[in-house]
Amino acid sequence: MAPLTSVILGSLLVYLTHAERHGVQVIGNLKKGLNPLSMSDLVFTSPYMSTALKTGLITGIIALAEGVAVGRSFAMFKNYNIDGNKEMIAFGMMNIVGSLTSCYLTTGPFSRSAVNFNAGCKTIVSNIVMAIAVMFTLLFLTPLFYYTPLVVLSSIIMVAMLGFIDYQAAIHLWKVDKFDFLVCMSAYFGVVFGSVEIGLVIAVTRLLLFVSRPRTAVKGNIPNSMIYRNTEQYPYSRTVPGLLILEIDAPNLLCQRWLLAITRWVDEEEERVKTSGENSLQYVILDMSGEAVKKLTRSKFICDNLGKEWMFLTVGEAVEASSYMLHTLRTVPASKEPWNNV
Repeated sequence: MAPLTSVILGSLLVYLTHAERHGVQVIGNLKKGLNPLSMSDLVFTSPYMSTALKTGLITGIIALAEGVAVGRSFAMFKNYNIDGNKEMIAFGMMNIVGSLTSCYLTTGPFSRSAVNFNAGCKTIVSNIVMAIAVMFTLLFLTPLFYYTPLVVLSSIIMVAMLGFIDYQAAIHLWKVDKFDFLVCMSAYFGVVFGSVEIGLVIAVTRLLLFVSRPRTAVKGNIPNSMIYRNTEQYPYSRTVPGLLILEIDAPNLLCQRWLLAITRWVDEEEERVKTSGENSLQYVILDMSGEAVKKLTRSKFICDNLGKEWMFLTVGEAVEASSYMLHTLRTVPASKEPWNNV
């Protein structure tokens, strides 16, 4: 009842004090009646057809991305899942029907969804009730909203949005990953002071940075075991002499940064070995996921460049094979030497 009470009291206050004459913005005149049918206005032979198609494609993608992002945000609050494909079909059918009744592009706006959520709505029946209420208002009640101040409508949306700010999650994100926290805050302020589109652009930029900047780490052996872990997370783990074990976390395996990251680690390891007087670096072991192996197989990198004999199921097996080569076969043919292939 709070939003409805705010609208009624705000409208009465403006009407009694004539605040619209003193700079208070109000809704003003609203055209009565429903939108006319626009099916007969559709023209598919217009010279601007190509422009309309390009514009429609871009706005459709943006609207779909915004709607799905908003839907997933609310799904997290109620612990349910949404299907992106079904959302796309729903948005498409909604806009096809809307285009026949003089409606412009429609999506799932975060502000109105938040108001709907805070009102206690749980099913799509709420949208049916809302549509009937809007239709009744357009037909009979539009003069009553002449004096409704815009600030009241804004406050309703702001109050609804404040309930979705999870301070504890932001603090936890700061402790876990400060870069992700900065992206989160940037996207948040982009939505608050700009638009949802700006927030989406910031989030997508973060995703592109993650794809193009692979995360790598050196692995070492846990004493008295065949387990190999990140040396930064497990300081007591030990590196294997003559070997460099790298864990690669990169969705885009063929990107230039992926190769540069490996080269950087190799250069640093060779410099460290020279300084400490240890055995020179002979082999590089890359610990990657099964999906990475699939991509390397499809690209024929394994067969044409590396060789299947250099593929192992575990890091431990790769270390044993490399150690065997180091202690028994001191020289390896250049065509089969793994570091040359890397």
